[in-house]
Amino acid sequence: MGMTLAEKIIAKAAGRPKVAPGEIVTCKVDLAMIHDSGGPRRVKPILDRLDVGVWDPSKVVLITDHYVPATDDESRNIQAIARSFAAAQRIANFYDQQGICHVVLPERGHLRPGMFAVGGDSHSPTGGAFGAYMFGVGATEMAGVLATGEIWLRVPETILIDWTGKLGAGVSSKDMMLLLCAKLGMDGGRYQAVQYAGDAVRALPMQERMTLANMAAELGGQAGLIEADSITKDFLRAAGADVEDDESWRGDADATMSEHHVFDATALEPQVAAPHSPANAAPVSSHTGTRVDVAYIGACTGAKLEDLRMAASVLRGRKAARGVELLVAPASLRDQEIARREGTLDVILQAGGRLLANACGICAGYGDERFGENVTAISSTARNFKGRMGAATSNVYLGSPYTVAASAVEGRIADPRAHI
Repeated sequence: MGMTLAEKIIAKAAGRPKVAPGEIVTCKVDLAMIHDSGGPRRVKPILDRLDVGVWDPSKVVLITDHYVPATDDESRNIQAIARSFAAAQRIANFYDQQGICHVVLPERGHLRPGMFAVGGDSHSPTGGAFGAYMFGVGATEMAGVLATGEIWLRVPETILIDWTGKLGAGVSSKDMMLLLCAKLGMDGGRYQAVQYAGDAVRALPMQERMTLANMAAELGGQAGLIEADSITKDFLRAAGADVEDDESWRGDADATMSEHHVFDATALEPQVAAPHSPANAAPVSSHTGTRVDVAYIGACTGAKLEDLRMAASVLRGRKAARGVELLVAPASLRDQEIARREGTLDVILQAGGRLLANACGICAGYGDERFGENVTAISSTARNFKGRMGAATSNVYLGSPYTVAASAVEGRIADPRAHI
């Protein structure tokens, strides 16, 4: 039998011709990504006790994004630790306050198809959008990776999710993922690799594919994967990556999948997840009319350049409803500047949007902009767990950037298709 894409990448990293699900293997790491929250402040004490440094600084990327902007002595100290660690370990790939790690990493050309990578964050599966096997680890495991350049892994089975058809106007990859969370559940991946395929996936631009891979974490998957194609390679080459025209990083036709799910993108409606779980997703019609106080366009799943363009397509020539606070936190400084140059950002700001830092911010419950008591918000983020984004009494609904923007205009949860 052939191997899946996940098995091929893991076999290469393990130095073996073939691996099979359930086997325990030790893999060499091609890239390790850490950020200010779970990175230097957590791993440095461990490395100091072991009296070792980073195994290969050229294979480490450090990004500050959680404690940005620094608003108090604690956050200033955490950022200072990150900067001093980068200098002491000679980490040249250090991006200070440039945006959210999952967006900055690929936009700076650090990913390649076939790469085996780890990240110190639960949404590290984002890297799988580029045909890499990338997953999140905790600080203790990351310290081991930084010290040795290796990590053990149980070879996962692969779940194939096939999206046929074509997405309609006002429907996005965020809606695809919210439907999957509702249909498969939050533990649908069960430590497995989740691979996305089908005509609807192949038609997606790169940043929309990133949302699919990113939210494999919400399905309980270790990794989310999409086979690389010309769209992948064009994006990475534009980012400065040296990408070969190598077709080897594809699964074999006779590879065994543990599950195969087929969904019709043509029939997909905009989805909204009710508090307090992405699995509470249902068609937007189930929630239309629910009043909102805040509409938040932010996070690695909801404020990339493509996401900002979606929101702007709804907000152009319109204003946020009276009493609705429209917040926008572009996922990276680079995406923000492109959005500004092309006029996308101005559309959002002219609609009443207030610009926040290029950081995790409200999504991860950091900073001073968290949701207050009894606030009802609709957000383009990946998660809406109780108390995660602010007060435990706040109620956060999830939707696509289209849906968040339409809801801001109407002052209540709204179907974006009426505004496209």
